[in-house]
Amino acid sequence: MCGIAGIYLTMKENIWCFPIGIINVLLSLVLFYGQHLYADAMQQGFYIILLTYGWYKWLHGDKNSHQLKISSISLMLFLRCLAIWVACTFILGYLLSTYTDASTPWPDSGATVLSFIAQWMVAKKKLENWLIWLVVNFVYVIIYLYKGLDLYACLFSIYFFMAIFGFVKWKSEMKSDAKA
Repeated sequence: MCGIAGIYLTMKENIWCFPIGIINVLLSLVLFYGQHLYADAMQQGFYIILLTYGWYKWLHGDKNSHQLKISSISLMLFLRCLAIWVACTFILGYLLSTYTDASTPWPDSGATVLSFIAQWMVAKKKLENWLIWLVVNFVYVIIYLYKGLDLYACLFSIYFFMAIFGFVKWKSEMKSDAKA
């Protein structure tokens, strides 16, 4: 429930999405470690850092304004994120497949790295975070069904649809900010 509440609050641009998100992350970390989904477990630890960063950014804004506004990423930022995703997925996938008993090292690694990028974009209020979450949630539904984590698969199916609504809401908000 914390995950759904956190996403809902993010859609509403409510600062409480961050402490609620941290609670969700701590609970998920314990579960994923027990299921040998090490990239997922590591992801939860990194989320604590990203959620704290986002909390700070949403409270203090950026260098030009005290209030952080929703914006789109540039082509250059997209290409950098793509390069980071490819490189980090390869490194993490290799490490997990070589040195651990991870059950799905490559898809787990790819989704994990994309999750980091998406959460960083949430902290920066980048509209495209929602599109990345769509991909991430879809991949995780498949992984969790494969692992027999049916409740998590259902939860990530809900996250998938919430990402659609989040994108529509933020896009509308961005358009209305541009008109003002």
